[in-house]
Amino acid sequence: MTDATLDLLRTRRSVAARDLVEPGPDEAQLEKLLEAGLRVPDHGKLGPWRIQIVDKNGQAALGDLYARLFAETYPDPRPEQIELERKRPQQAPLLLIVWSVRQAGHKIPEFEQILSAGAVCQNLLLAAHAMGFAANWLTGWPAYDTHVKAALGHARDDIAGFIFVGTPTAQPEDRPRKSVAQVTERWSGPVEI
Repeated sequence: MTDATLDLLRTRRSVAARDLVEPGPDEAQLEKLLEAGLRVPDHGKLGPWRIQIVDKNGQAALGDLYARLFAETYPDPRPEQIELERKRPQQAPLLLIVWSVRQAGHKIPEFEQILSAGAVCQNLLLAAHAMGFAANWLTGWPAYDTHVKAALGHARDDIAGFIFVGTPTAQPEDRPRKSVAQVTERWSGPVEI
């Protein structure tokens, strides 16, 4: 692994979707981004994921759905809350939805299939960073809402993440992170049962 690759991995940083502006990836860049996103571990070669590319019209329609559902679900929502939900899927130039499309009852455990979809999300973040863009992986209530999933055509699947991609308005600052020593331990046996 080259120093440049290590630096890329060590400097990847999420940027709030609201801080992502044009330009986003053009069609050629989007193709490369998606190709990189799919280079993930996939036990059994199942491809247990799908990616939806949501264009500006789709983002607006999704925003209208969020606003309506929010207004119907929460008592006495304020107009600014409803408008915030309307803008939620429209925050960045590019919105990708990564779906966990698992095969139940397959010899490959569903948990491994879910992890593979998560790896797609992470690869998309890394690829965006490598291309000079920034990205944010979000879920929130829409990822778990049955009406949202049905409207997007995947009523039986789960949303692994909404991936927002664009150009950051400012250089992102790093946040405090756990040290290697805080999250690792060494084990060398013995095995006791």
